[in-house]
Amino acid sequence: MINEEATKQRLLRCAAEEFMTYGFEKASLRRICSAAGLTTGAVYFMFGDKNGLFGALVEPTLIRLTETLKSHFAEDQTEDFTAYIHEPGDHDAFAAQLVSALYADYDSVLLLLTRAEGSNFANIADTVIAMVESHMHALAKKYVDTMPGKRINEYMHHWLCHLSVMAFVHLITHVRDEEEALRRVPPMFEHIISGWIMFIAEDDPDRNGK
Repeated sequence: MINEEATKQRLLRCAAEEFMTYGFEKASLRRICSAAGLTTGAVYFMFGDKNGLFGALVEPTLIRLTETLKSHFAEDQTEDFTAYIHEPGDHDAFAAQLVSALYADYDSVLLLLTRAEGSNFANIADTVIAMVESHMHALAKKYVDTMPGKRINEYMHHWLCHLSVMAFVHLITHVRDEEEALRRVPPMFEHIISGWIMFIAEDDPDRNGK
């Protein structure tokens, strides 16, 4: 059992190097197994296939990120928008949690964002955008319902959700140091939240009786 776990970890280390160098599509199971001193049968036995091997590297990070987002989304749903006033820094705690989730295994996040083409995890940013968009739409409805004569600006809603996720994609691909990321994120949040407050609502002709 100990030898099997050691073999598995050796395979994962070699796979991480291969995927980072060549990307999922061009990565070679033969090269991975050769570097690990194993046959390709070891990959099929332990991980099923190339996708399973890639998934073993990135899924823990994806699960951690998803759980962090869902926890924050649950807190958001308790917000009383009839009395809501945004205060600078009121999302700093969540910003720190998000950075921690992303940088706990930086290389696996980088694999997800830049080396997943052709795998089951391709277009992961779009998957996260859809998740954020679904949550934020419910939140936007609560917010806009406090504003007579307004409705959700659907275009800006989608654009802002896309911007939110891609801001973090840019952060990951340009800032490797976690401490620097912690410094960069608060102003990003202020920009996104301010934009959301300013542009999430638009005049609703039906509610205005037009």
